[in-house]
Order: sequence, then C-alpha cells, then structure tokens
Amino acid sequence: MFPELFKIPGLGVTLWTYGLLIAIAFIAGLWITAKLAASDGLPKNKIYDLGLYIFASALIGSKLLMIVTEWDEYAGNWRRIFSLDLLSSAGVYFGGFLAALITSIIMMRRWKLPWRRTADAFAPGLALGHAIGRLGCFAAGCCWGKPTSSWIGVTFKLTKDGRNLTGVPIGTPLIPTQLIEMGSNLVIFAFLIWLRKRRAFNGQVIFAYIMIYSIARFTIEFWRDDDRGYVLGLSTSQFISAALFPASLLLMLYYWRRNDAEKVSSGSEVAPQAS
Repeated sequence: MFPELFKIPGLGVTLWTYGLLIAIAFIAGLWITAKLAASDGLPKNKIYDLGLYIFASALIGSKLLMIVTEWDEYAGNWRRIFSLDLLSSAGVYFGGFLAALITSIIMMRRWKLPWRRTADAFAPGLALGHAIGRLGCFAAGCCWGKPTSSWIGVTFKLTKDGRNLTGVPIGTPLIPTQLIEMGSNLVIFAFLIWLRKRRAFNGQVIFAYIMIYSIARFTIEFWRDDDRGYVLGLSTSQFISAALFPASLLLMLYYWRRNDAEKVSSGSEVAPQAS
C-alpha cells in the first residue's frame, strides 16, 4: 500500500495518494468534457460550473452510500463520519454517480442546458476520471479482490509505519480488481469517444456508458472481496447495476425509435425532419 505521498511535519497535514489522484481525475475528466461540449456548441463556462457541482455532489453521494453500506462501522461512532480517515478513503462509486445524476438534471434544467446532449459530453470524461480514480483505490489498498493463486495476484503490504488503513488482507495474493476496473474504464472511454462521432441521437453516449459500465461492474463484483452490503443476494453495486442497465436500455431504445424525428446537431435537442 502507498496511501500517503508525504506529511508536513509539525502541521499534521497529509497528502493522500487517493486524494491527489481524485483531483487529477477531476481535472482530466472536466478538460475532456469541456472540449467535447464546445464541439457541440455548448457554453464552456457553464460546463465548468456544472462540473464543479457534479464533482461536489459525487463526493458527498459516494461517502453517504459508503456509510449506508458500512453502517455497522459508523453506528455509535458518529465522529468517524467527519474524520479525515473518511475523507482519505474511497466511497461507493454508484452513490456518487446517482448524486451527480440528480444534480446534473436539476442544474441543467435551471441553466437551460439540453440534458442528453450535455450528458453525452460528460460521459467519456466520466469514464476517464473513474479509471484514474481506481489507481487511487489501488494505492490506498481499498476495493480489493478475492485471494488467488494465479499470476495476476497482487500482494499488499503494511505502510512504512506498520499500518493497515483499509483492512486489506496483508501478504495474500489478491485479484487486482482495482486495476481490472481501471482497464475496463479506459476501454469504455475509448469506445465512447468512437461512438460519439457516430451517434444516431443525443443521449446515445450516456446511455451506452451506463449500460456498459453496469455490465462491467456487475461482473467485477464477483471478484471483489470487500463487503459493502447486500441487497436481495447481490452486492450493493450489483443491485444498482441490475437496475440501471434495463433503465438505460429502455431509454436507448425509446430515443432510437424517435431517431427519424431527431437530428444530432449543436443547434437543438430535437429537430423534426421532413418525411
């Protein structure tokens, strides 16, 4: 594990590897988003502002769902919720995603931004940022996989001062689910960039992202070994994936059927065509 980059002596300030990589993920993701949005005729200034709202809500949402799924760890110990240990640890991704989704709908409606076209611009950056963020998980030692005897196994060690901040099994080869998910997100990012240039309707990119990531996350969860709660026999993330996939598929099919009456353009969300 390499959760800390360095400490500032005397001040008690720690630069966490996870926190730094999350910051890099946000900057890289928003930069990609702004470029894609500008090519679609969307105002860059509003995209940057929207990105800040989405980032803040995602952080809060991921931490809240982590508290819910690890309720036994926090019940009766409320001070831990506001501790720096919580701020330095990874949250539950889907909690952040759902919070960001709700925030985006509210803010886009308020700023009169077309949701599907704007969300299409955000989707590739979201996948790229998530890939970078998973490196932070790997450095922190969280989100670990099941024990394995295969060549892909990764063995975690204690920090230099002998601590285990996340509870990851020490000295046991584990499936590197963090790196597998990082690779999956990079593949999704490349595919979304390709798809965006060929999309048939606004919203196709964001719906494709949700569907593909839901499949990837549902699968990876079988290899995960850190308990984050269960719903109907599925892990929390598998349950959310199972709900998001059909919802996105139905929306994809709905707008695809409306494709004859819709034109992807920078001028309007829907542009009727002559029959």
